[in-house]
Amino acid sequence: MLGVFSSSIVTAPDELAAAGNRTPSPKTTASLLFDRFVQSSADVVSFRLHGDAYLAYTHRDQTPLMPRVFAAKDEIFCLFKGTLDNLASLRQQYGLAKSANEAVLMIEAYKALRDRAPFPPSHVVSHLSGDFAFVVFDDSASAVFVASDQSGKVPLYWGITSDGYLAFADELELLRGSCGKSIASFPEGCFFSTRWGELKSYEHPKNKVTCVPAPEEDVWGATFLVERAPVFAALK
Repeated sequence: MLGVFSSSIVTAPDELAAAGNRTPSPKTTASLLFDRFVQSSADVVSFRLHGDAYLAYTHRDQTPLMPRVFAAKDEIFCLFKGTLDNLASLRQQYGLAKSANEAVLMIEAYKALRDRAPFPPSHVVSHLSGDFAFVVFDDSASAVFVASDQSGKVPLYWGITSDGYLAFADELELLRGSCGKSIASFPEGCFFSTRWGELKSYEHPKNKVTCVPAPEEDVWGATFLVERAPVFAALK
C-alpha cells in the first residue's frame, strides 16, 4: 500500500530531511513513485486527489494474516494492512454492520475523533488489538492519520521524495528508489497526525519520541525511538 502527501497537507519530520541531506542519494518525484507502483501490477487500485495526495494498494503477495483492505466514505480514505482481533467488539462500539472491515472501522473511529473528540487519539489506537498498520486521509480537512501496531509485525515505512512529499508504504523497496536516505521505519506503537500533534507514542503517551541518525551502512538514514521513562519516575 502507498500513501503520498504534499507539504501543503503534511509537514515531513525534519529528521527525515536531515538524514537525506547528510548522506545524499538518488531520489524521484512523488508522481513518479506513484506511477511506478501503479504500473507494477495489473490489480493496483489507485487514487490521485488534486495532485496533493496519492493513494494506491494491491493484493499482490499479501498473506491471509496480513491482508490489505481499503475503504472510502465522506471524503475519508483508509488503507489498512493486517487484522484486528477485537474487530467484532469494535464494530458494536461504533455501531457498524457485521460486514464492516478494518478500514471502514478506522474511518468511523477517525470521524468520532474529528467531530466529537470523546477521547484522545492515543486511546483510540491503543484499543486496537492485533497486527496492523494504517493510513487515513481526510480529503475534506486535508488531514493525515497514520499508526502502526505495538509489536511492529506489520512493517510500515516513511520517507521524503525529491519534491518534498511525505510517503508511507508497507514495502521498503517502494520508497528506496524515490526517497534515498530520507527514509525510516515507522516506529511501532506510535501514531502520526496532522491534527493531534504529529508523531506520538500511544503505547507510552507520556514518553517522547526521538530520532537518531542511522549508521551509514543502513538502508535508511534515521531511526525513531520511544524514550524510556526514567527509573525514578517509574518507581513513584
